[in-house]
Amino acid sequence: MTENNPHTVELDKPLQRGEQTITHITVTPPPDSGALRGVRLSELMQLNVEALAIVLPRITTPTLTQHDVYRLAPADLVELSSKVVDFLLPKSARENTPTV
Repeated sequence: MTENNPHTVELDKPLQRGEQTITHITVTPPPDSGALRGVRLSELMQLNVEALAIVLPRITTPTLTQHDVYRLAPADLVELSSKVVDFLLPKSARENTPTV
């Protein structure tokens, strides 16, 4: 597993935001636990959409809005969610987790 570095995800279904087409989203590790306020960690680990809609706007580039999160294709949401979960794991767990 990789270090706790930003992950760029290529969207299967690009998001259209006005004139802007978003094809890639970079998910950056939260700098501290403050980026996770307002959600239960268990909800993030369970890929709860509402919890992800709160956290993803805080750690993505371009910055997703909650509305954007709800408009993501399910496969894209799962891919972004897996990056969030990866950031929540301790280093020892990331090192012992096989890559897919």
